[in-house]
Amino acid sequence: MLVLGLQGSPRKNGNTCYLLSAFMDKVQNPGVQTRVISVRDKNITPCLGCGFCEKKGRCIITGDDMATEIYTLLRRADVIVVATPVFFFNMPSRLKALVDRCQTFWSLKYRLKVRDPLADTRRGFLLSAGGSRGKNLFDGLVLTTRYFFDAVGARYSGSLVYRGIDKKGEMRNHPDVTADVKKAATGLLTPLAARKRVLFACRENACRSQMAAAFAAHLAGDRIDAQCAGSKPAGMTNPDMVRVMAEKGIDMQFRKPRALESVIAGMSPQLLVTMGCGEECPFVPGAEVMDWDLHDPAGQSLDFMRAARDRIEERVRRLVEDEF
Repeated sequence: MLVLGLQGSPRKNGNTCYLLSAFMDKVQNPGVQTRVISVRDKNITPCLGCGFCEKKGRCIITGDDMATEIYTLLRRADVIVVATPVFFFNMPSRLKALVDRCQTFWSLKYRLKVRDPLADTRRGFLLSAGGSRGKNLFDGLVLTTRYFFDAVGARYSGSLVYRGIDKKGEMRNHPDVTADVKKAATGLLTPLAARKRVLFACRENACRSQMAAAFAAHLAGDRIDAQCAGSKPAGMTNPDMVRVMAEKGIDMQFRKPRALESVIAGMSPQLLVTMGCGEECPFVPGAEVMDWDLHDPAGQSLDFMRAARDRIEERVRRLVEDEF
């Protein structure tokens, strides 16, 4: 499980930085990975409003941190936590640039009608602090954040917002923040942590295991934490795999191959499913091992890829019905 924090403050070690750090400390558990993106340190080109993503399902801007890193992390994350101060009743400009670039996800969902496999289980949470005590201080920010979560496929699961916090360091002295953060983190993670952890593995993690993990997330919903990895991960996923999965209405284009050892260390799988590629997978203490004899469709025709996709979907469907 990945908990991704988006730190939107342009000020280093400010109040919302402390708030996010406290939240991340509370989610540290076996099987939980955390990652924080400090938006102030990232190169994010603002959205051009060109409409390219509405036709192609991808952003025309390439080479910045949004394209090379952040899109993939947003798709991988099980929980997305936005931490930001309030600037003129909304979020700072750098974080807003990140949000605007997620028009790509909105276009995939609403224009091109392909869905993210984790959309049914991903959670989104807002942390914020502002100097004013006004009743409507957070209204604009909450509305923007809700629409952001909807676009990226995350269910808005609440917020912790604090008024009258302006000077640097004030958040540390708030009497309720420790208890508030603990309660919020526990409420978010408890149902997700109860899922059975399943790892699908093949050699390159570019095709078969990617499809299997996506179908598992799609079919099982919040019953399993499905991840995938490879013993010798490729540099990118197979474009034909992305194409045939889109035919099923499932978006795969932001997925990247990952190394088997690091994924095992991060998630502690309870079930390891290999794809019949002849690789000797590392020993995983306490994990059940299952092998599926599936021919590698890489380099074959699109029809062969479609047939492999359908076989994997059927295998996953039976697994979900039998095991969960």
